[in-house]
Amino acid sequence: MTRIASYNIRKSVGLDYRRDPARVLSVLSTIDPDVVALQEVDRRFGSRASSIPRALLNENTDLEIVELATRPESIGWHGNALLVRRNTAVTKVRNLTLPGLEPRGAVIADLALPHTMLRVVGVHLSLLRLNRRAQVAFIADTLASLQAMPTLIMGDFNEWSPTGRNLTALSEQFEMHTPGFSFPTLRPVVGLDKIALSRDLTMDNGGVHRCIAAKRASDHMPIWAEISAA
Repeated sequence: MTRIASYNIRKSVGLDYRRDPARVLSVLSTIDPDVVALQEVDRRFGSRASSIPRALLNENTDLEIVELATRPESIGWHGNALLVRRNTAVTKVRNLTLPGLEPRGAVIADLALPHTMLRVVGVHLSLLRLNRRAQVAFIADTLASLQAMPTLIMGDFNEWSPTGRNLTALSEQFEMHTPGFSFPTLRPVVGLDKIALSRDLTMDNGGVHRCIAAKRASDHMPIWAEISAA
């Protein structure tokens, strides 16, 4: 069983408008995941520096960064970052530039876990409906072109519709899960944060993580799940 999590951390700026990466890391430590997808991890302008210092991550968690960044002060790609439990073998990484009017990307890492290979895709999709639909189709086509392996996609899908009509390009190969209402933090009313699992994976447990720190650390609550081979 693999414990996964996804968290839009809003550049580590909480509801009190303080940038506090230590608070974000305390939330992650409470979840204790094997694999994490972060969104809005890097600052938007300039050098795109990470809002979470590498040293702070190393000192306060059992997680390490999947090396995806193309800028020296960043830890991600278009704000998306992947973290894995320390000493997890990462066999291949890919950065995707997604279609649309606003700059968006996705990140892919192939992991060699103790009992299986696992492909992890981290996403933060567009606010615009038509762009979001095109981005989902692009991701689905990209994954279809790769060597098949158990695959999960997780992140902030920005999909408000409970039926997920803009995500149908994934429906043939993936089962979509919304663990619960995760946005906005003060009064969650929508599940923008989602997990898609290929048919050879199953979701055994999952939910929205609601510890005290998570209620202040970002405008999103983190989601988590325990997955295993189907």
